[in-house]
This record gives sequence, C-alpha cells and structure tokens, in this order.
Amino acid sequence: MSFRYDISVIVPAHNEEKYVKRCIDSIKQADEIFSGSVEIIVVCNRCTDATARIAEENGAKTVFNEDRCIALVRNAGIKEAQGEIIVTIDCDNRMTPSTLAEIYSKIKSGKYIGGGAPMRFERKSFPLMLNDYMCRAGFKATGLYAGIIWAEKATFDAIGGFVDKRSMEDIATVKLIKQYGRRQGKKFGVLKYNHLINSTRKYDDAGDDWLYFRLAFRNAKPMMKAARGDSAEYDALLDEMFYDYNDNHK
Repeated sequence: MSFRYDISVIVPAHNEEKYVKRCIDSIKQADEIFSGSVEIIVVCNRCTDATARIAEENGAKTVFNEDRCIALVRNAGIKEAQGEIIVTIDCDNRMTPSTLAEIYSKIKSGKYIGGGAPMRFERKSFPLMLNDYMCRAGFKATGLYAGIIWAEKATFDAIGGFVDKRSMEDIATVKLIKQYGRRQGKKFGVLKYNHLINSTRKYDDAGDDWLYFRLAFRNAKPMMKAARGDSAEYDALLDEMFYDYNDNHK
C-alpha cells in the first residue's frame, strides 16, 4: 500500500470555531520538528459555525459527517486519511511540540503496535489536580492510555476502526489495538517525552473545577442503569455534555 503522507492527524470537531485554530497550530508546531510529511484532517460533525472555514484557512483538509457518535466521526476521518500512521486528537485539546516525532519513532522501532499519551490539564487548581492524579492512576493501572491515540492505518483497518460506541469508545478501541498487537508480538506504548494538553473549557464555562466530580455523584443512578442496559438517561447526559455541548455554549 502506498501513502502520500507519513502521518495523518484526525481532529473530530462539532462547532469548534473557538478552538480549531489553536489545535491545528499545535499540530503544525509538532510538524515543524518532525522531519516527515503530515496531513491534518478536521472532521466537521454537524457544524453550523465557521469551523470548516477556519480549518481550511489554516491548511487542514475538511471532511463532513452527520453521525451522533464520536467513534463514527473519527472513522470518517480515518477513511479519508492518506497517511501511513493515524493520530487522533480532540479539537479543544493540543499536542506538545515533539509529539509526532516521538510517535513516528516508536512505530518505526517495530516494538509498538500503537499507543496513547499522558494527559495534563492546561491550567492548575486543586480539584483539577485531583482529577489529574485519578486519571494518571487509572491509566497506569490499566495501561489504557487514550487522549491521543496512534497506530498505523493498517492497524485501524484490521480492527475495524474505532469501536461504535457513543462514549468510552477510545478505551474500547485501545483494548482492541492491544489485543491485535499481542498477536503481532508488539506492545501498546505511551509517549514518554510528550503529552496531551487537556482543555479545561467545560470547567471554565461552568465556573466549577469540581464539575466532573459533581456530575459523577449526581448521575450515579443513570450510569448504573446504563450499565444494566437502560441507557436513556445516560444518553441524554452524553448529549448535554458532549454531542450538543457547543450548541449551548456559543
């Protein structure tokens, strides 16, 4: 299989005109350090704002998608990608400068089937620090690093792309990548010198850095019902906090 680029970066975006340029800028900064070729694909999901125009003005390719499922949005970008290696990052987040170079080096070492990245919030506070340490502990205990997910396009094709789930699709997909890698004698890695710069926009919008702790406590019942197969209330929460969030915070 021939590729036009060494790396394709997939950026799902639903009404992200406030954030798409800074995400693209972080990818471009990483591209300056990386010696290979990179394409940036912004998947405009049900966008009614200037996301597509801003993305194109800043050198990204745009793909349009109407699904209400983040996994399918990511897969729409992967389908159009012409890079040997796929890297995914959400539009309100950013990557650190040598991210692409480190990913390429790890893949080309032949030791890794793919991997993830540590996450660090873009600003600090006590509740965000608690959230950060909980995430770090969870990632370290499970090895299921997400945020930025990277693997060869052939690997995503082999596992069928991101798992078709409306939430936690990244973790489910990482599990498949790990299993596939095990059969190839390769391991799932994590970036050592770079990390995901995790957006605090929802905390900022709410004026509450305890936001996700409160949400978890307040919505424990819908989450337990979803675990038993009744996902109606949990799906409504996903729509409010993720799929329709930007519609209500313009």
